[in-house]
Amino acid sequence: MLIVEYHRIARKEARWDRSIEAFRRDLERLHRLGFRPVTLSEYLENRMDLPPGASPVVFTFDDSHLSQIRFLADGTLDPECALGIWSEFAKEHPDFPVRATFFILPPTPWGQPRQVAAKFRLLRDLGCEVGSHTYSHANLRRLRAADAESELRRSSDWIAREFGERPTAVALPYGLAPKDPELLGRCGFRAALLVGAGPAPSPENPKLDPFRLPRIQAIDGEFGLAYWLDRIEAGEVRPYVAP
Repeated sequence: MLIVEYHRIARKEARWDRSIEAFRRDLERLHRLGFRPVTLSEYLENRMDLPPGASPVVFTFDDSHLSQIRFLADGTLDPECALGIWSEFAKEHPDFPVRATFFILPPTPWGQPRQVAAKFRLLRDLGCEVGSHTYSHANLRRLRAADAESELRRSSDWIAREFGERPTAVALPYGLAPKDPELLGRCGFRAALLVGAGPAPSPENPKLDPFRLPRIQAIDGEFGLAYWLDRIEAGEVRPYVAP
């Protein structure tokens, strides 16, 4: 089961940047290999609406960078932002719709503060989800319990107020959980995502730990997305397949 982690979409590839060309290539390759996008909630609740033989992939975007969702001056979606690229791909491949979970940083996710409400509406219309990435990208492991709780609750409260739905998942900054293992649950979360670096268990696996969900970074290096897709294409790794 692939949960893929993106940050910025840029013209050139870098450690935390996926190039526009590479992002298009990711979409094309995942589609060709039989993957279809589902949201994190659909995966965790095992209610993925997939055609027989298809494999699910969960797209996640951290840090709410402008390159993920950007509007042009005329109010249209920038065709070179992540959502614009994917929307264009979905027009040609309607069986690969825009479905993703965006882990955001308040109070001005994706820049363009006057456009935040419009971006939230767009995500809702597309069937995407919004999750927490804490309020200020804090290293929860280093914080006192009260400060870690404040980071989580401030983020959750802001998302509930602005997006209209309280987040149930958090992408842990740096992949580090708070010292108190029960804090995430007390703050209303039922899932937490790590930074890397391999496939996640199938939703039917009894060993699945929703508070330690591994992700695959969208890079071409070792244990990145290209690495795992190469292994899947070679038959060395078998992804979850819908019955």
